[in-house]
Amino acid sequence: MESCSSLRSFCVTLKPPLLNSVGVFASTHSSWRRKRASFQVSAFSFQKFIHFALNETKRQTQLVPSPLQEKFNSMNSIDGKSELQMLSFQAPKIRLLRSLSIETEAMQVLDFTVFPEPEFDVPIFCANFFATTSTSIVVLDLNPLHDVISQRDYKERYYRSLMPLGLKYAELLPWGGKLTSESLKFFSPIVIWTRFTPSELKNDVLYSAFTDYYKAWLKLIKQAVAETDVSQIMSNREAQHRYLTWRAEKDPGHGILKKLAGETMAKELLRSFLFNGIDELGSRTFLDYFPEYRCEDGTINEKRSIVGKSFENRPWDTRGEFIDKNS
Repeated sequence: MESCSSLRSFCVTLKPPLLNSVGVFASTHSSWRRKRASFQVSAFSFQKFIHFALNETKRQTQLVPSPLQEKFNSMNSIDGKSELQMLSFQAPKIRLLRSLSIETEAMQVLDFTVFPEPEFDVPIFCANFFATTSTSIVVLDLNPLHDVISQRDYKERYYRSLMPLGLKYAELLPWGGKLTSESLKFFSPIVIWTRFTPSELKNDVLYSAFTDYYKAWLKLIKQAVAETDVSQIMSNREAQHRYLTWRAEKDPGHGILKKLAGETMAKELLRSFLFNGIDELGSRTFLDYFPEYRCEDGTINEKRSIVGKSFENRPWDTRGEFIDKNS
């Protein structure tokens, strides 16, 4: 149960987002700012999350537009009532930093992810937010590149020092309910998976969590030393390709994209933009990685879960140890 006292004691002063020095962002989002008045969630906007991330990244590294930016930048929905805004950048150590934001009269969506180059086994920064006037659904994590349950050294290296941060926000943003065992493999012990009724206080907590998690990720990537062992680089490459393959096929945002952009464009956005790298980092297919999803006719089972097992409560203890109460 959510701790009311924790929320009351949470106090953060949020400054207006800095004027963005990345020209692509400013020009691409000008029309969005003119339309944002149509969506009212206490005047809350996910755009300041993008502002913060780009400015914070630019302070620490040389951030330049990705070649993807030319093709994927802005598009209107099929009905012409909403706009999809896309941004993509790259930098030393960063293969791809990209965001997709959607604004309609009824909802806001932010999908912001940063992928490291294969020479680094640093986790993948992941922020997926969906908000209406009545509900916010949030996934915020440093997605592990390698299995944190079987590879303890990986978990210790990247998450041990971050557990206090994760515990802080796990109390303020409680577990959001059932999460399938298949999806859980791609989350870390500090994942924030939550649902809440939007309020100024909750939105402030979410913004604070995003900024803290992103600064933590930037620190990890700054400290990371490039791998020179070819076999380890290939392992990192395959792990990222497996992650991309799973997300492109089973990402829950597919439904929204299909409704707004149509089936063909939704698939292109998923494969070529949101989870770019599927065609470059490897050749294995979804069924090569996840054969349990193969139907008798050779197609992919559309179910999110084959095992049928889910976790109603957070399956990690305060030390980040996995606890399977369903076993």
